[in-house]
Amino acid sequence: MSNSANKSKTWALVLAGGQGSRLQGLTQDGQGVAVPKQFCSLNGGASLLQDALQRAAAVAELPQLCTVVTEEHRRWWTPVLSHLPTSNIIVQPQNRGTAFGILLPLLRIAERDPDATVVLLPADHYVRDEHLMAASLRRAAKLAVADPDRIYLLGVEPNEPDTELGYILPHSRARDQAVQVAQFVEKPTEYRARLLLEQGALWNIFILAGSVKALLGLFDKKFAATIEAMRVSKGAGITAVYQGLGSVDFSHDVLQGKESLLKVLAVPYCGWTDLGTPKSIGLTLERLRGDVGAVSHVRFNAPINLADRFARVR
Repeated sequence: MSNSANKSKTWALVLAGGQGSRLQGLTQDGQGVAVPKQFCSLNGGASLLQDALQRAAAVAELPQLCTVVTEEHRRWWTPVLSHLPTSNIIVQPQNRGTAFGILLPLLRIAERDPDATVVLLPADHYVRDEHLMAASLRRAAKLAVADPDRIYLLGVEPNEPDTELGYILPHSRARDQAVQVAQFVEKPTEYRARLLLEQGALWNIFILAGSVKALLGLFDKKFAATIEAMRVSKGAGITAVYQGLGSVDFSHDVLQGKESLLKVLAVPYCGWTDLGTPKSIGLTLERLRGDVGAVSHVRFNAPINLADRFARVR
């Protein structure tokens, strides 16, 4: 199937509802308000959210390009998302963790297209080789279109052990095909991280592709009442639903134990980072130094330039 045919079947969902609390020391604006990192730029120009939307466009056309955001961040996402159809901007009343930040938009996409294939992407990552990432996204989408009962994860081949990241341990080493997931490991010790690399583990970059039915199927019976409430509620009703929710993590509380439903596709090292800590920002900026084209094309003047802030606090 051609890439254009795959794009016509595929939806992209950019996850942009988080707080970015670990970077608050770098992201406070002039009024002392911490700007979530997805609305900041790494090194001048476009925000990380804009970069993620451009990344998502590799697998989905504009009518099927969606994002989930949080109401309290409206001042930052309104100008960034003005080009998206209004129905493609799914607004959470509050941030209640990644599980509900994924569940609500999946339900809204399923209402519009019950046979959708969906690629989920975080809004706050940096990728140096976007062409390589785009090719991997398209491949994962193609696999998910062909196999709607299975969910495909992307895992980046590490260039070093990193104790701040999660890892996916595949059942076998296979760079050219998706393989069964054996285990997830979160933030290992340095010794364990080195062992994982020797075993062929991949960095978990939290990018998934699957049919909307398969992705919703990850949410087991304990979520049944919430699913039904979200399905039938709109407007003030969704606000009431969220007021009754605790914070639930998708990786820990939803994906764990579902390894038999998952396959992982290895992405060759592509300069990926989640920009999760000041240290990771500093290392990324060091690698960018001297790179041609390191400053993004300006389409939206992001309120915070992380490179400038990092230079001031060094």
